[in-house]
Amino acid sequence: MNAMTTPDRPDADFTPWPDNFVRRYRERGHWTGTTLHGRLAEVAAAQPDRPALVCGERRWNYAELDRRVRAAAAGLARLGIARGDRVVLQLPNIAEFHVACFALFRIGALPVFALPAHREAELGHFIADTGACAAITVDREAGFDHAAMMRRLREAHPCLRELVVVGGGGDGHDFDALYADSGDRDVDAHHDATAVAFLQLSGGSTGTPKLIPRTHDDYLYSVRESARICGFDTDTRYLCLLPAAHNFPMSSPGAFGTFHAGGCVVMARHPEPAASFAVIERERVTATALVPALALAWLASATRGRHDLSSLRLIQIGGAHLARDVARRMIESFDARLQQVFGMAEGLVNYTRLDDPPDLIASSQGRPISDDDEIRIVDDGDRDVPEGEVGHLLTRGPYTIRGYYRADAHNRRAFTADGFYRTGDRVRRLASGHLIVEGRSKDQINRGGDKIAAEEIESHLLTHPAVFDAALVAMPDRWLGEKACAFVVLREALAPRELQQYLRTRGLAAFKIPERIEIVDTLPRTAVGKVDKRALRARFAPPAPIQSATEATA
Repeated sequence: MNAMTTPDRPDADFTPWPDNFVRRYRERGHWTGTTLHGRLAEVAAAQPDRPALVCGERRWNYAELDRRVRAAAAGLARLGIARGDRVVLQLPNIAEFHVACFALFRIGALPVFALPAHREAELGHFIADTGACAAITVDREAGFDHAAMMRRLREAHPCLRELVVVGGGGDGHDFDALYADSGDRDVDAHHDATAVAFLQLSGGSTGTPKLIPRTHDDYLYSVRESARICGFDTDTRYLCLLPAAHNFPMSSPGAFGTFHAGGCVVMARHPEPAASFAVIERERVTATALVPALALAWLASATRGRHDLSSLRLIQIGGAHLARDVARRMIESFDARLQQVFGMAEGLVNYTRLDDPPDLIASSQGRPISDDDEIRIVDDGDRDVPEGEVGHLLTRGPYTIRGYYRADAHNRRAFTADGFYRTGDRVRRLASGHLIVEGRSKDQINRGGDKIAAEEIESHLLTHPAVFDAALVAMPDRWLGEKACAFVVLREALAPRELQQYLRTRGLAAFKIPERIEIVDTLPRTAVGKVDKRALRARFAPPAPIQSATEATA
């Protein structure tokens, strides 16, 4: 039996890799036995005076970041947080996000990564599903009182004993108090790299997000190889614009890859182009990651020419489909190298390479990190399609999970009997190994990188007494790629805005509220009686192209 399934282990709920795969990944040097916090401590010991983290006016070198991680770990331990405990982490792009992450890793507690946009419906699910004993959040962000929301959740979920708040807030512990009176005290660092390090959120198509268990060994391999492929080193200055808890800006190579390479992470709380360009100029940023909506905003921004962006060497774009025309315009408009990134929190990550020709960068979503990333492209019957044809993407490998957390029934659908993960993406493969994403087979809306499961929103709509039937589909949007539209059959008259407000009262994240609600007499059906969502999507015209600032004034 693999050690991960020993009953007295705190991560016994997780599906391990079979022993023969474990041996293979160790023998090939993919899994090294180093923990995420262990690697950070190695870098801090080797280069204590080099810059590690910039957050507004705060500038920490590696010695200071390491000191704060150790002190925060001791402070969390004083609150009774121990190895195997689950802790919901909901913070914006601030320095405390990384301090909290690595402090929890050091204890052996598992962060459950929540996005700042999540509200009570999602957070209540995470707390109940994991039995989280604590939460770390911010007092207020973008006008919303996160501390008050967490206090309500603590009343509803007795397992949630402790609340830590950046900036204070009511009866929660102030985050800065974690450092207090720690002196030189330290916790015994957790050293088991086979253990689950944290729980990420899936962008799945059914109900609330599934939880993804990632181990130190598998995640650090992905981080290490990503940093190598993308050329990250001690001179890298990475601007974290996307929400820090997203897998993309965390590990592809992201902030974790920057720390692994000994570079500096620059945190940005506001991703608007003008603010981003100012930070790039001031901090001499060399790399950043965008979703297509942000890339379009960069292209359209009239402020771009007012800032010195010459330090920027790499612009990554991922999280949603990037149109070939937009990719070409990015290549033409910026001196930095463009890199497409296609991946998933469940594991597999693909990159266009830095030496790929521009046409390949513009037209493909890259090839896998590892020679041990196994790729199958299959038809509806799981039969391999001929090379170059479109099919469903299946994958397994040294950093792709073998099962979601506490989701046995779903795992039987999401994974094949021999351990391949059904990604829900439809792709074709070029002779070079590069993948081209042709669409999704999962019932999901990708709103600028934020994934919305249609079933989840439909279920909430159907709880309203006036709603007889509902179907959520993607409608094209020139900025975000897709937005959500709900087609609703009513029992009695109700205005669309009233339904939108009703969904807000259900505690949903704001990005999940459909921008458009269409009241219809009936929903179209297929021959077998299912809602014909293809017919619903066909009602939308393609969006008009976005002009750049230069084109708009020509």
